[in-house]
Amino acid sequence: MSALKILSGGAAQGLIASLAPKFKALTGFDIEGEFGAVGAMADKLRKGTPADIVVLTAAMVSDLVREKLVVSDLISDVGLVETAIAVRAGDPELTVNDAAALREALLAADAIFVPDTKASTAGIHVAKVLLQLDIANEIAARLQIFPNGATAMRHLAESDAIRPIGCTQSTEIISTKGVVLSGSLPPGCELSTMYTAGVTTAAANPRQAQSLIELLIGANQRELRTRAGFLSRKFMDVHAAEARRKRN
Repeated sequence: MSALKILSGGAAQGLIASLAPKFKALTGFDIEGEFGAVGAMADKLRKGTPADIVVLTAAMVSDLVREKLVVSDLISDVGLVETAIAVRAGDPELTVNDAAALREALLAADAIFVPDTKASTAGIHVAKVLLQLDIANEIAARLQIFPNGATAMRHLAESDAIRPIGCTQSTEIISTKGVVLSGSLPPGCELSTMYTAGVTTAAANPRQAQSLIELLIGANQRELRTRAGFLSRKFMDVHAAEARRKRN
């Protein structure tokens, strides 16, 4: 059976899964590979793991282009993904309009589910925010760290803690049953990350890889991208302007 090999950040897993049937109908190929922390996926490519396509942060794809591992003129931005707050389905949603409210919510939680704080985009940012809020040491024992955001969210959904919360990329929250996207991180703590797809220089199936990229970025998939948690830069600019207006 023919399959396109992919190495991707967990942020794109839900979107790619939703497009897999269309891709199979178009090319006859299934999609196989790994989804996880972007740093770990990039390192797998560097170490020789076979892949036709990568979907990673724009900065990481740029690094791989410079390293001659991704074709420079076969890359395309998929969309921006926010790092956000998650709660279990059925738990009260959290409103964190500013850094003080976020600090209070984190201190009140008895378990905080996050992805890898050294290799994942959201996890690295969470660690930075905890230092920024001056609570890293205070809540260290309550951090539940997992290899990627999807795994962290599955464990949040199954948690028997009294007041658990999670923090990872919105796409991973949206695609996980049993958890709910509660809101974006507040101004000063927010993070929006551009994800980019690229064909690898060692691709065995470059034509099919380009077909998947065309599906990922196609205008007729805009609604699907939005439902999966991917946002356009224009949307984010409007959202930021509205947030500034409300603060003023």
